Amino acid sequence: MTESAPPPQEQPRNPLHGLTLETIVTELAEEYGWDGLDERIPLRCFAFEPSVKSSLKFLRKTPWAREKVEGLYLFMLRERRRNATRP
Repeated sequence: MTESAPPPQEQPRNPLHGLTLETIVTELAEEYGWDGLDERIPLRCFAFEPSVKSSLKFLRKTPWAREKVEGLYLFMLRERRRNATRP
């Protein structure tokens, strides 16, 4: 009898839960553009021949950079909410 992995826990208060890194990078690139991303988080993968694929390759191997990208994504979500509630 094989044991299966436990079901993923619900994380209703975690806005990153269920999102792939590809989704995060794609949305940030659409929101800020590659130049804007490089201004906010100066990374070579955003500055020189940027693409989602090259960014994912770098971010998956570099935890500190991934944390910065996830932080910027959370900031973007807060700004969107804040702007949506303004009259």
